[in-house]
Amino acid sequence: MRNNRILYFLLCISIIALGILSRKTEIIPLVVGDILYSIMIYFLMRFLFLKTKLQKTAFISLLVCYGIETLQLSQADWINEIRHTAFGRLVLGQGFLWSDLLAYTFGITIAFLGDMYLIQKNKS
Repeated sequence: MRNNRILYFLLCISIIALGILSRKTEIIPLVVGDILYSIMIYFLMRFLFLKTKLQKTAFISLLVCYGIETLQLSQADWINEIRHTAFGRLVLGQGFLWSDLLAYTFGITIAFLGDMYLIQKNKS
């Protein structure tokens, strides 16, 4: 189980790097960054809650992504101050987009199916 936790941590770090790289180039569409963000959230949840069922992890990850996106509707001064930092901008985003919800759903589905495949492959 320790090896799985290490794997999920390394996946998170790799996806963060890919996500930041995707924002630095105009070749990669912005939606790819949103998909990678949700995949990172999924693997972060797997890292934190390793014994939780995959379906529950996917659902919680989706709620986290949707919650952060919905929080972008709030334009309170205190949260805007956080968004003006590099970390705040990366974690909280800038503005609400319905298309981001679709990208998050797609990304978590990819992560869930990939995780399920790898677990099944390791069992055989």
